[in-house]
Amino acid sequence: MLQATLWGAFAGSSILLGALLGIFKDIPRKITAAIMSFGTGILLGAAAFELLDEALHNGGMTATSFGFICGALLFTISELIITKGGGHHRKRSTMNPDNHSGLSIFIGTVIDAIPESIIIGVSLLDQGSVSYLMVIAVFISNFPEGLSSSVGLIKDGYSKKKIIIMWFIVVLLASLSSLLGFSLLSNASSMVISFIGAFAAGGIVAMVSSTMMPEAFEEGGAIVGFTASIGLLCSLILSSL
Repeated sequence: MLQATLWGAFAGSSILLGALLGIFKDIPRKITAAIMSFGTGILLGAAAFELLDEALHNGGMTATSFGFICGALLFTISELIITKGGGHHRKRSTMNPDNHSGLSIFIGTVIDAIPESIIIGVSLLDQGSVSYLMVIAVFISNFPEGLSSSVGLIKDGYSKKKIIIMWFIVVLLASLSSLLGFSLLSNASSMVISFIGAFAAGGIVAMVSSTMMPEAFEEGGAIVGFTASIGLLCSLILSSL
């Protein structure tokens, strides 16, 4: 249980590290875009090489397909809802057009973080040790989100203290989610765990497709396609170790 809690906290901590860097340092947007696109490739690889592969092996095609579609659909619906409040700007360093976007940004970040953290806890059940690929993928992808959104929130007039507290809460929720994924599913069947893994994969693919990659391209240009490809290759290498 302690392992699950610590690994979840570690993976989520990069959002706070990114926020601190964004608040106190002026980071070029192209660097942020490069990190975000690399994280996109890592996450896509984790979803394909780790989550879907394990789900298919343990639960079969039906459970995997159903879980994947449910995860992608839930994230898409959630994204449509938070978009109305400006939450789709959570990875951007520009001023948000909606004065009430701060709460939506926070909710959107939580929606991103919780499924990823749960699957980190589940990986301890499924493999006997944590999925280092998932931990690395989540850590890398969270960093630019904390950095970019914090810069945007500063421009919107949010205090540094308030922003740090928001992201600290996200880290706590990530840690708790990983713990819950480990403890509540310790006696779950392989079919259920496979569904959850595929569910997380669907949410991840929908998330990076609708938020991370478009925003990385907008800020970094065509080169982000290459950095995302390198991230995917690194994900493949890590999954084969």
